[in-house]
Amino acid sequence: MAVICEHDIPQGRDAFQQWLEAAQEYIVPASPSSEPESMTLSQRLNFGPELPRPVWAMAVRYSLFLLERLAPGEGVEVRVAPWGAIKILEGPASDPHNLTPPDVIELDPDVWMRLATGVTTWSEEREAGRISAMGERDDLSDLLPLRMR
Repeated sequence: MAVICEHDIPQGRDAFQQWLEAAQEYIVPASPSSEPESMTLSQRLNFGPELPRPVWAMAVRYSLFLLERLAPGEGVEVRVAPWGAIKILEGPASDPHNLTPPDVIELDPDVWMRLATGVTTWSEEREAGRISAMGERDDLSDLLPLRMR
């Protein structure tokens, strides 16, 4: 089942853009030397914009859709409860008895959206204990942040 319906993609894109705009001052720049001094790691790790729940849901679904297109496959399951789960990256597929691939990553929506938009990095969230990941492919840092298409 698709993480987002085809007819909801424009709404998802808009929701992702709203989240991105709200996060703009928190986003980690490409060059660490240009990082705003006022935004501490603690502030970035606790950032979550005041957006309506439906906007959050659509932003998560759209961002998972982007990741799914960026790294297709069946080897890693990425779960962002309660709004979506996808399978990405090539590799061993699901066990036929329980349909769960050998690699599973679980994230809360706020953690996922910070990573997807570049507010925080994979290593920062992992060191803060906010990523549950098991398996050999438990690091998505090469795929994040996501770029809107």
